[in-house]
Amino acid sequence: MNTLAKLLIAGTTAMLATATTASAVELTDDDIDNLVKRSYQYVAMYNVNNKSALQQGGWNRVAADTELKDHTMKDIARPNNDTLYISAVLDLRKDPVILEMPVIDSDYVSLMVTAYDHYVNVPMTTRLGDFRKPEKMLFYSARTEGYKGEPVEGVDRIFEASGDFITAILRVMPHAGDQERFNRIIGQMKDVKLVTLSELRGGQARPIDDIEFPAVGQRDADVFENNLLEVMQFVFNHTTFDPNNELDREILAAYKPLGIVPGQPYDAAKVAKIDGKKIRQASERIFAEEMARTSDKEFYKKELFDKFLTKGNMTLELLLFQSVLGPIGLPAVEAVYPAVTTSDGKPMNAMNDYVIRMTADELPPTEVFWSLTLYDLKIGFFIPNDRKKYSVGENAGMQLDENGGIEVYVAAEKPEGVPEENWLPINRKDEDMDIVLRVYIADLEKMKTWQVPKAEKLSL
Repeated sequence: MNTLAKLLIAGTTAMLATATTASAVELTDDDIDNLVKRSYQYVAMYNVNNKSALQQGGWNRVAADTELKDHTMKDIARPNNDTLYISAVLDLRKDPVILEMPVIDSDYVSLMVTAYDHYVNVPMTTRLGDFRKPEKMLFYSARTEGYKGEPVEGVDRIFEASGDFITAILRVMPHAGDQERFNRIIGQMKDVKLVTLSELRGGQARPIDDIEFPAVGQRDADVFENNLLEVMQFVFNHTTFDPNNELDREILAAYKPLGIVPGQPYDAAKVAKIDGKKIRQASERIFAEEMARTSDKEFYKKELFDKFLTKGNMTLELLLFQSVLGPIGLPAVEAVYPAVTTSDGKPMNAMNDYVIRMTADELPPTEVFWSLTLYDLKIGFFIPNDRKKYSVGENAGMQLDENGGIEVYVAAEKPEGVPEENWLPINRKDEDMDIVLRVYIADLEKMKTWQVPKAEKLSL
């Protein structure tokens, strides 16, 4: 058994052997805030991973996009509209699962892996020369039955995940402006295959229909109010915790008095009774506080480069922020995500129109590509519109001016003379919005001094 699995050894159930009936627990405001902040990464990723599995018809499935996402995408806050996804949702309990990946003829491809703990791993990327030859990668966890990480004939790479239920996502720049190349890339994406180790060896996949999942929420706040303890018990049972990791120790310590410890079934009659409404209120307040930090210049310096890292390299502060802002992103060496704020410091609101201006010298510092994507602020979904236009960039469409710069308009009606590609439509109503700028394979040294463009409110 490896070190990371030690907190799952026999005996954890005994921690609460004397608890036979549920009792109400009076949590102070500080207790609730601590619980919410330490739980957010797990609640957000439980929602994301399980919604993805529901959308794909179950676990151990792989689905490749054939077109960019639109406003019907409701599985994740602040989804991506500038790359195509190949999404694999994996249940590693009964059998290792293998992804077979072909050559992909794109300037940017990455494989991103995350479990319920929301630590992000990028084991393959074009930045490191990957996806230039076919490869097979095997995934397993510390609890995968009958497999402990040994080499497998025909498998090129082996990856130990920190949870039994994971999402493995390939992001692919589709080169949408080149139809021939776009079609070729789509064909290659469809060639990504998923098999279990049993199937690779000529047998049958082991059944994985022996488990019941707690309900997901439309928003994370729904889980915080309705079934937090049930979700966290499930998460604890299917996550590898490290006794030497402070954040792991603290989350386990926060839940132990409530009757939630790794390795036991959830029993509503034995766990503590908590005030779900108060916890929801705290989660919504914390959500608002974290979103407000997007305009904090000092915090920006930290969050821009230090989000979406591997376990042991993340602070609670940034785990909370990345989980609120929009789960599952790439580390700075792959992509940076500067938030576009307004010139007057107020939230963008759909009662107003806005323009974002960049000269050729002010464009994001990258040799690959960038995009600006518009969302509603509260939930983080695309703004619905008949044109299905949610972002401006090389893949969703953009048009530079004769001097190499660009003006992007966020408006209810397309301003006269503005190219269609540079118009992000909104619905005229009292709705707060935000824009995320994604810069892939950015020049990180230049990013340290580069100024993010502001959205300027226009007179109606």
